[in-house]
Amino acid sequence: MSKNQKGKGLGRGIDALFMNDLDTIDALEQVQDSEQIQQIAVSEIRPNPYQPRKEFDEEGLAELAESIRQNGVFQPIIVRKSKIKGYELVAGERRLRASKLAEKETIPAIVRDYSEETMIQIAVVENLQRENLKPLDEAMAYRTLMDSLKLKQEEVANRVGKSRSYVAKLLTFINIASSCTRTRSKRRVISRTCTYFTWIKRPNENLTGR
Repeated sequence: MSKNQKGKGLGRGIDALFMNDLDTIDALEQVQDSEQIQQIAVSEIRPNPYQPRKEFDEEGLAELAESIRQNGVFQPIIVRKSKIKGYELVAGERRLRASKLAEKETIPAIVRDYSEETMIQIAVVENLQRENLKPLDEAMAYRTLMDSLKLKQEEVANRVGKSRSYVAKLLTFINIASSCTRTRSKRRVISRTCTYFTWIKRPNENLTGR
């Protein structure tokens, strides 16, 4: 991924979010000369506990699973040893989920030693770098940063290169989505959600941080 591409959708904040020597997810997953790729049992790998993304495209996962059945996993996932048992996923959740769908017993992986804070950062940035990022997923990523790293809205905005008002509006969407799930009237849910989508994506209206 080029320097011009790596900040796509993240303003100036991708480097600021990774405070140490980390880069984009693509760079993160590159195998270093001193590292070895291991075949680790899929059953021994637990999801990243800080993964803010809750929904995955089932059709896309099915297509990836079929590719893995035919060709295997080309890019190893990143894991760290769990303090309890087995391993915890750091990056590569789609590949892990698809491997389970493909009924693979093992998956190629690189084992690294990451702190809790770095785990959080990687999980968030892996989501923010996705194409077709949904507003709710983006909002959940910002909420994860706030809750896990004890950051304020302004601090999150500074890290991801957005305006504070933009982050605040996205965080409001979490409350709206939560209330919609408790609303019995489908008509009310659709109306309320569509109104908010129009508001938050409306150009030239207090969204200069986008």
